[in-house]
Amino acid sequence: MSDETPVCSAKGCRTAAVWVLAWNNPKIHTPERRKTWLACEEHREHLSQFLGVRGFLKDVVRFEDWREPEGS
Repeated sequence: MSDETPVCSAKGCRTAAVWVLAWNNPKIHTPERRKTWLACEEHREHLSQFLGVRGFLKDVVRFEDWREPEGS
């Protein structure tokens, strides 16, 4: 893993990211805005649930398939 390797967003995890979790908080972001968290295989479900119960999770995409939406 190099300094440029994206890592999981879970607290304390330094594992390479495999997933992009796209989300937004509708109270503060416009509907088209997407914030992202990165996740390894181990933390994908936990981070998805955390965002999901708050109604923030919009999409989960494999890292290699992720394309930043225009205007984000």
